[in-house]
Amino acid sequence: MTGTKINSSDSIFGHSNIGDTTAEAPFFGASTFLRRPYSRKLENIDIAVLGVPFDLAVCNRPGTRFGPRAIRQASRDVSSWDKQYPWGFNPFNHINVVDYGDVIYRYGNAGEMVEQTQACVADILNQGSQTLCLGGDHFVSLPILREIAKKHGPLSLVHFDAHTDTERNNNPYDHGCMFYRAVEEGIVDPTRSVQIGIRTHYDSEKDKFTVLDSSTVHRIGIESTVAQIKQVVADHKTYLTFDIDALDPAFAPGTGTPVPGGLTSNQVLEIFRKMKGINFIGMDIVEVAPDYDHSEITALIAAQLGLEYLCLLAFSKM
Repeated sequence: MTGTKINSSDSIFGHSNIGDTTAEAPFFGASTFLRRPYSRKLENIDIAVLGVPFDLAVCNRPGTRFGPRAIRQASRDVSSWDKQYPWGFNPFNHINVVDYGDVIYRYGNAGEMVEQTQACVADILNQGSQTLCLGGDHFVSLPILREIAKKHGPLSLVHFDAHTDTERNNNPYDHGCMFYRAVEEGIVDPTRSVQIGIRTHYDSEKDKFTVLDSSTVHRIGIESTVAQIKQVVADHKTYLTFDIDALDPAFAPGTGTPVPGGLTSNQVLEIFRKMKGINFIGMDIVEVAPDYDHSEITALIAAQLGLEYLCLLAFSKM
């Protein structure tokens, strides 16, 4: 499927050839995710990267509206290698990826963001592609999940976070309650879902999710963590959502609700690389707030995680 051409007028955003794996200096051209071409025409495209710049649902520090831009900018520094370590291959030799651009809505209108996000995701899915979404605060997962569940039915969730995001309240726009609402709407099956890295209070009896909190991951190690994830989700269609505050603030300070005692970058990367075989049908990376970042380290690990996800998908096609 490699070799698909994008109109040459789009080449200022990255490679004009979908399958091009030649290195480009990070300071050239306009920013797209991993220097992929910009396009909303998705014929023969496996993955469309969608930015959702939104932070009206935060409960602490704002700024995640700038997350997609920061992640794209940082991704320039992880996209210049022919073979990705430690995979030993370039994912763009096996899957076709474009940057779809951002959800556009009238600023301050959260309802319109929901509508436009669902419209963009629906367009991507209807063209036969999968989504990799860049937030934005974590609330954006809800409209994304709604459209994916319309196509695939109730989903398993692999959820990395410091918080379970299953609070029960009447606020229609809250980045702490969307997975409670997703369960209530029947689009996520909590009995087939797992939350990793949690380090705030949770009620596993009430919420029904399997929780591997941060202390558990540190104690049982990478292999056992991945084994439990795979046991829970089995072969069900699975959505991967990564709140950057799953990482300890030492590794990801640029976020709105940092919680000490989290996972390390290496732990998360190792977990990702061992999740081969899970039937992933979409991913988002959320809660990057660059105003609180240092030397782009939060945006950099976010971009790296997006690349690791693409490697997982590419590996499944080899």
